[in-house]
Amino acid sequence: MVPRKDVSSNIQLNKMKLNIALLAGDGIGPEVIDQAVKVCDAIAKKYHHDINWKPALTGAAAIDAVGEPYPDETHEICANADAVLFGAIGHPRFDNDPSAKVRPEQGLLKMRQKLGLFANVRPTFTFPSLIDKSPLKRDRIEGTDLIILRELTGGIYFGERGRKDDGNTAYDTMTYKRFEIERLAKKGFDMAMKRSKKLCCVDKANVLESSRLWRETVQGMEKDYPEVEVTYEFIDAVAMRLIQWPKGYDVIITANLFGDILTDEASVIAGSMGLMPSSSVGSKVSLYEPIHGSYPQAAGKDIANPLATVLSAAMLFEDMNMTEEAEEIRRVVNKSLAEGYVTEDLADGGKSYKTSEVGDWLASNI
Repeated sequence: MVPRKDVSSNIQLNKMKLNIALLAGDGIGPEVIDQAVKVCDAIAKKYHHDINWKPALTGAAAIDAVGEPYPDETHEICANADAVLFGAIGHPRFDNDPSAKVRPEQGLLKMRQKLGLFANVRPTFTFPSLIDKSPLKRDRIEGTDLIILRELTGGIYFGERGRKDDGNTAYDTMTYKRFEIERLAKKGFDMAMKRSKKLCCVDKANVLESSRLWRETVQGMEKDYPEVEVTYEFIDAVAMRLIQWPKGYDVIITANLFGDILTDEASVIAGSMGLMPSSSVGSKVSLYEPIHGSYPQAAGKDIANPLATVLSAAMLFEDMNMTEEAEEIRRVVNKSLAEGYVTEDLADGGKSYKTSEVGDWLASNI
């Protein structure tokens, strides 16, 4: 990637050359990824950038093609890219087969681990034109603007697991090392310093030893960030308060399992999971993806909402220090929502548009 220079009145001087790995994945993944590519290409044309897309297989599509969900070739493409744009992973034939030895989700965990993607960043915000589509009351959610930082490569999803007693007892172990907590907490503190200087550590320290290590570690870091107001809350309490009082939170940091649950819960605030973007960041390369799953029931029907994937692309540009480009994407997404150029999940019984039509409209309005 060519480093971006200081902002200049000559847009040609700010030309960027980006190599982006493109992992469409399964289900609706290829359809929503196609629309994000349209938007990114329109941005590249307007701002005189070059994007080199590097497609690669992952998930069920990769299992069908080569027998594993995250092939070495895919990893090489991702590891050598400036960023990864990712669709979705998962297929019902694996979900409904408890005996399956190879699963699409194994590819996602392997990718996170091999790329060192230790922090999942999920913003939660509201859209002015959709505020009344949320199942929550306007006065509870209007003005919500929070970020959940979920630890992504440790905890119960990566701990020791197995069966014993002739298969009648199963166990999964939540294990954390101090450095895993420190690196996520540092990102949380740094993010809070750029926002409202409020950080909430979510755990279950009244019961779990791993949570006590979380709390102990974060408390030890407070002295390095004296301006940040730090609070500590139990996961069950936050699950309730996030719905009752989401505006009370700014930056939340939490363990893998707790973050998995809280981020999906938080998506309800905006009114649709199809609107929420995310990124997974590490020390080298970052990955950008919508928070919805592969939604196989809608695959191939051209009805899936592509806006979360498009907004994930906006996060990609912003992290590349291309703020104007990111804001242009958000502007056109808000325009599509305000003017009702949306897929059927947001149409409320009115006129709706195909996934591909929304992508074309967004690109043409950039």
